[in-house]
Amino acid sequence: MSSPPPATPLPQPPSAAPLPDEEDDHLHTRAVADRDATRQAREQMVGQRPGTLIVREDALSPRLFLISYDENFYEEHEYPRYDELLAYFREHPDQKHWIDIRGYDDLPLMQRIQEDFRIHPLQMEDVLGDYQRAKVEETEDGLFLVSRMTEFTRLLDIDDDQLSIFTGANYVLTFQDDYEDCLDAVRLRLRTGRSNIRRRTPLYLAYALTDVVLDHYYPTMAAIGDYLETLEERIFQGRPDRRVLNRILHIKKDIVRFRRLVYPEREKIAELLRMPDETVPEEIKVFFKDCYDHAIQALDLAESYRETVSSLVELYMSDQSNRANEVMKVLTIISSIFIPLSFVVGLYGMNFQREAPDGRINYLNMPELYSPWGYPVLLGLLLLIVIGQLTYFYRKGWLTNR
Repeated sequence: MSSPPPATPLPQPPSAAPLPDEEDDHLHTRAVADRDATRQAREQMVGQRPGTLIVREDALSPRLFLISYDENFYEEHEYPRYDELLAYFREHPDQKHWIDIRGYDDLPLMQRIQEDFRIHPLQMEDVLGDYQRAKVEETEDGLFLVSRMTEFTRLLDIDDDQLSIFTGANYVLTFQDDYEDCLDAVRLRLRTGRSNIRRRTPLYLAYALTDVVLDHYYPTMAAIGDYLETLEERIFQGRPDRRVLNRILHIKKDIVRFRRLVYPEREKIAELLRMPDETVPEEIKVFFKDCYDHAIQALDLAESYRETVSSLVELYMSDQSNRANEVMKVLTIISSIFIPLSFVVGLYGMNFQREAPDGRINYLNMPELYSPWGYPVLLGLLLLIVIGQLTYFYRKGWLTNR
């Protein structure tokens, strides 16, 4: 028996500080890569016969884990060969088993597992496709459940992986495309033996896995909430720029994506609760009702954050409008000051000669042009006009934020 790895606690929300400016391009690059990967995966299936198994090019090599347990027994081991795992599984039918397959890059192995556990080709196609929404289906031996595991990464993206679960009389078979997951809390409960998982049926283990997946939605939403607060503070501090708007729109897409993950999860659990007691016993439905409540809460949080993002966009646009108004206010005040000055200067720029060509004096044509104090008096008049306008603007509150 291999020594069990250390337990991993529930993940804490990553730092929600805004990204450095040079990392903004990652948001666009990641979004484009995700869209291309999803499009290529779906285009690969176009025209294929239903039930055709196709392994993605970036799939990892399979790792095979087996946890065998009952109320008084526990053994955990990683098998290098599938035959060894299958032999131990068949030699101990009185025990309960959790068979965990991590990685899909071995099509013959996937086909053998499909045959040995009587998995329908369409369901195995859903497993290897790895972009299936959360759902539940009945199988010959039990249930087929799909959940989406989520994590809000430090690069401010929602990373989600598919967890496929098959249940049988004495086993739970899980598939996932990554070596790392969020299920260590369940493994710890099995190792310690202080939970009900060892004493109950394998369907209870499927519930526990589903519950842990739902529990990990909350750190994801908490990290998103912290990041939204950071963006809001940055807007209120009067330092928003185009990068802030880009991040707001990016997190809005993440929230919409998260909602698309949670909503099918709620529908999946609701369908489980509607199944007959022969398929899902009433004693297990009680626990799935708690999962249903968690899904509702996560969905409410997603709706709340979506409204918050819409408010942030409005707040950003309002701030930009206010800043534009402030600029226009300053320009208007400057223009208002120079309009009368320009009038006076323009008035004295008119070419009305005081002395006519025949030598006569036109006494009405700017007599002050020949006064020794004409220029200083005019400058003083212009200064008084400026002072008078500034005083009037100040009393009206136009020079302050009143």
